[in-house]
Amino acid sequence: MSDITAPPPALSKRLGGLTATGIVLIVLVLAVVLGSVLTAVEGRNFFSTGNLRDILAATSVLGFIAIGQTLVILGGSLDLSVPFVASLTGVVAAGIMAGETGNVAPALLAAVGLAAAIGFVNGVVVSLLHVHGFIATLGMGLIISGYIASNYQGNTGSAPRSFRLIGISFIGPIPVSTLIMLGCALLAILLLRRTRTGHHLYAVGGNPEVARLSGVRTSVPIITAHVLCSVLAAFAGLLLLARLSVGNPTIGSQGQYDLMSIAAVVLGGTLLAGGKGNITGTIAGVAIFAVMDNVMAVMEVAPFLRDVVRGAVIVAAVAVYARRSIDRRPARFERPGVLDAALQEAR
Repeated sequence: MSDITAPPPALSKRLGGLTATGIVLIVLVLAVVLGSVLTAVEGRNFFSTGNLRDILAATSVLGFIAIGQTLVILGGSLDLSVPFVASLTGVVAAGIMAGETGNVAPALLAAVGLAAAIGFVNGVVVSLLHVHGFIATLGMGLIISGYIASNYQGNTGSAPRSFRLIGISFIGPIPVSTLIMLGCALLAILLLRRTRTGHHLYAVGGNPEVARLSGVRTSVPIITAHVLCSVLAAFAGLLLLARLSVGNPTIGSQGQYDLMSIAAVVLGGTLLAGGKGNITGTIAGVAIFAVMDNVMAVMEVAPFLRDVVRGAVIVAAVAVYARRSIDRRPARFERPGVLDAALQEAR
């Protein structure tokens, strides 16, 4: 009996010829086209300079966090502490700045250094103590949340105008914050494609045992990924500080950046199991959410219905990837006989 739920052979063949990144880019184009139509129905111009600026600005904060989340997920881990890292670094930097331009550099160093230390601890717990990333970073997030709640009862500190310019400056229609985020994305792409650490990260995420038997120090790429993830979360927190001008102790959790970043990574085609995915797909996933949120805001869609739409898009994307058997690992990490050869060499 034939499977009535299977897609037509011609459609399956066309989808099979596309990469996950190709699919998400097509979805982004469709989202833009549909968004422009729905926005026009409401009497607004989707491609107006102001609207495009709003969409691009919306990609910045989530983009920083999603890039870092991609790195840890590629290594087979996860980071649920990112919203709390963003909040903590924001209030710490705001307190040090205290509205003085001369304090900006020390505040930035303190915030990024604190985030790197948190990421290092996460990476060590995951890679050396063998605690799953979900549990390790959930625990770290609760620790940070408790610290923030105990020491910051409301908005704190202030950012000087020289720092706030980062959040309100544009080059043409493009926010400076978006350009900085895209620069970080480019560096992450180079890390994954051109460095040994990036190749090892894919290998560990694809099959940690094979990677270990092949001579890879599996702890190094995992710790590196967690450190970079926390640092990028700090960048997001600093950008939020630039936009708000004060440190808000709950801004990260209010934005649900942990779940939204994971959703953007999955929508971009990266496997939650690790070993397969890329930054380009993640950025496209972030852009899809930005377009969706912009259109739903124009249409004045109720907040709970926005979550319904986001959830439906995520489920549909995962279903398409599952249809294409996307769970197969890259051949270079699971070649026939690799494990046997590694075992022979170990003997």
